[in-house]
Amino acid sequence: MYLWIKSLHLVSMVAWFAGLFYLPRLYVYHSAARDEISIARFKIMERRLYRGITTPSAVLTLGFGLWLIALKGLDWVAATGWLQLKLGLVGVLVVYHLYLGRLGARFAADQNAHSEKFYRIINELPVFILVPVVILAEVKPF
Repeated sequence: MYLWIKSLHLVSMVAWFAGLFYLPRLYVYHSAARDEISIARFKIMERRLYRGITTPSAVLTLGFGLWLIALKGLDWVAATGWLQLKLGLVGVLVVYHLYLGRLGARFAADQNAHSEKFYRIINELPVFILVPVVILAEVKPF
């Protein structure tokens, strides 16, 4: 059972990261758009991606992760340094996810305050979480 839950955890994590990578890319294009048709299209795409894919995937990732922890027990978490660091990084990722939602709400209200360059920069931030999380989960260095 553990391996099935772990597999579902990984699949939902991949979907979550896909959304976290694509949403800021949509913001790049949205911030550069000038015509009403494109702006309206980006608002729909951003809302659907955030609410329909990215957020449900995040909830599933966290849910399956908590289920895995429940199966192993809290003593395992307390004794496993790599997992504690991974959970801290996941916390940072949740904050990033919520921030993207806030930015999307600003776009929806026609109140974007950032440049195309800003969105290109924040588009790269999930990589700095993804790489150490995968290494921690697979290598288990401590």
